[in-house]
Parts: sequence; C-alpha cells; structure tokens
Amino acid sequence: MELTLEDVRHIATLARIGLTTQEMETMRGQLGDILAHVSQLNELDTEAIPPTAQVLALQDVLAADEPRPSYSVDAMLANAPEREGNYFRTKAVLGYET
Repeated sequence: MELTLEDVRHIATLARIGLTTQEMETMRGQLGDILAHVSQLNELDTEAIPPTAQVLALQDVLAADEPRPSYSVDAMLANAPEREGNYFRTKAVLGYET
C-alpha cells in the first residue's frame, strides 16, 4: 500500500509527534513497508487456528513467601536526614503540622 505524505502527516498528528518533511518522507517508506508485510500476513489461511490470548501456559513465577530476618531500625534510619524515634521525620505535606 502506497502512503501519501498527507497520510503520514495524519498519523503523526494522531501520535502527537512533529516531523520534518524529510522525516515524513522516511516514515512514508517505512510505514509502507510495514503495511506491505501486514498485507502478506492477511493472505495466510488461519481458519484452522483457534483464537488464542496466551500461547504458552501461565505459571506462577513468584518465590515462596518465607519470613527471614530484617534489618534493624537503626540500620534502616542511619542515613535519614531527620529522625523522630523509629520514624523518618519529614516536612508536612498536607499543610498542617502535628
């Protein structure tokens, strides 16, 4: 399928990207190549292939949730700019102090 510069300009507008005339000419050729490949795929007979959403079986890849020792409060707050007890001290973000 042969694209016009107006087609490329329209696609660039939809994608919200600005292209120079030279870039539009380059994109015209590249998008035309992509559409040619897609049209080749449309020629394939896929009637015997059932629709699929996932080609491979899904499997859980999470590690077992095992309790283990954690860092001490002092180690975790060692680099805190300000500290109040066992907590980070920060400026109020909602407009009021406690």
